[in-house]
Amino acid sequence: MPKIVDHGERREQLVEATWRIIARNGLPGATMRQIAAEAGFANGALKPYFATKAALIEATYFHVFERTNRRVGVAARGLRGLAALEAFGREVLPLDEERLDEARVVISFWQQAAHDRHAAELNNLSMDEWRRALTGWLEQARESGDLGTRVEIPATADALLNFMLGTQITAVLDPSGMTSAVLTGQLGSQLDRLRACA
Repeated sequence: MPKIVDHGERREQLVEATWRIIARNGLPGATMRQIAAEAGFANGALKPYFATKAALIEATYFHVFERTNRRVGVAARGLRGLAALEAFGREVLPLDEERLDEARVVISFWQQAAHDRHAAELNNLSMDEWRRALTGWLEQARESGDLGTRVEIPATADALLNFMLGTQITAVLDPSGMTSAVLTGQLGSQLDRLRACA
């Protein structure tokens, strides 16, 4: 009787292998041959699951994005306004080795997206989702009196998103300087400035 192959599970294995290789060796080190070996597949066995390396990198990016969103869902459950925004920030910021590895994968995807319109559009869709979440929490903060009327919410959501994405770059480049304590302090400063406007 032929063995039943779970294609979803195989795809997940390949994405996890890609994530590990990029985090360890960077995007240039993530060849299809190395990814297959990392996942325990024969060379050439990736084609039924991912026709191109670009497709596999995209899937890995979305895997990381969804991992972050799941953590945010747990951390922000029952929270509103600036408290929810802070919980979101703590899950996006690379505060530990796992999230630092996620940042390495995201930065590798951005490298691809810088020269690939399709990849850039996919990234922008993800960032729009986060921007809407930030905007919603800022609106809640205003409703509760924790955010002053002088604060322009769309511009503030953009600034906070840019701050969080920027920390991924600086932490990857300078992990000894951009420690968890430093990044958490920077997030706190961002939120304190908003509270001061209330």
